[in-house]
Amino acid sequence: MFTRFFYALREAQVPVSVTEYLTLLEAVKAGLVAWSVDSFYYLSRAALVKDERHLDRFDKVFGHVFQGLEALDELFGKELPEEWLRKLAELNLTPEEMAKVEALGGWDKLMETLRQRLEEQKGRHQGGSKWIGTAGTSPFGANGYNPEGVRIGQDGTRNIKVALRKLRKFARQGRPDELDIGGTIRQTAKNGGWLDLQMQAERRNVVNVVLFLDVGGSMDPYVKLCEELFSAARSEFKHLEYFYFHNCPYERLWRDNRRRHVERIDTMEVLHTFGPDYKAVFVGDAAMSPYEIAVAGGSVEHMNPEPGRVWIQRLLSHFRRSVWLNPVQERFWKYTQSVGMVQELMENRMYPLTLGGLDGAIKDLNA
Repeated sequence: MFTRFFYALREAQVPVSVTEYLTLLEAVKAGLVAWSVDSFYYLSRAALVKDERHLDRFDKVFGHVFQGLEALDELFGKELPEEWLRKLAELNLTPEEMAKVEALGGWDKLMETLRQRLEEQKGRHQGGSKWIGTAGTSPFGANGYNPEGVRIGQDGTRNIKVALRKLRKFARQGRPDELDIGGTIRQTAKNGGWLDLQMQAERRNVVNVVLFLDVGGSMDPYVKLCEELFSAARSEFKHLEYFYFHNCPYERLWRDNRRRHVERIDTMEVLHTFGPDYKAVFVGDAAMSPYEIAVAGGSVEHMNPEPGRVWIQRLLSHFRRSVWLNPVQERFWKYTQSVGMVQELMENRMYPLTLGGLDGAIKDLNA
């Protein structure tokens, strides 16, 4: 079924590579689809679609291939047949590359060794020649070197980039210094063949984004995920501004977390500097004492003259479109009172920091 999906995308001229297809299969086998068709849809779209121009084609192919599929969830509970991966490898590896795989005892030996390492390994590993990690010479991991290796991970930022591209909008801006080929042809034809050059302004991304990032404390476990979001956003948006806060935005923010106590920026200055057309994206777990949101002086770091809710409301009133991304799994939000308070202030525009959550947040920002 997945093979049919792959070829159907290629027939629809969605430029899907074998590498991306194998990445999708590995992700499904690893159980990243959360036992639902919707999760599989978001995962496959993130893995296989590189350009937002192909999203409509992808949706049509997905609907056609999986139309009427009622038991898809059952598939995610089963192991992906290794025969599929083996046959694809045989089709796409050169004889020299296949020989290198055989040097470890062949495909079966390689996969068996991988299973054993996953069972034995207890944590992250950097460098080295045995464990699964990064920048090493083990045949398993990412960003290292081994000619017989199995690549694991490092696609998170690219998937986030693909999701964020739907937020971009392009318009002709600036001086008309780019040749308009279509307009030139039309105008020349109207003039009976006399060349009439038509110029147009360059197409530029007109979406402006300002990120407000919660750092420290309970956000420490999500540093890696937030780094991926920040890296993806910086590469996708020419006009991106960012500021840090802790737990809740107050009267001051900062740009350098290492110098947060000596180089702060007045929040009112941020509001006066960046116009209402900026898309405001808050990133944080919203986990704090309710007093930080509701009471003056409730901050754990300083004596705040005004409650956090006042500053959240000021920011929301200034920026026309805003969302809050929460890295905590959505099913746990109901157990933290402050999350509910922030959700209410955001008028339920809080989304989980997942590919599906990003998709919903972007639709909200584009509304």
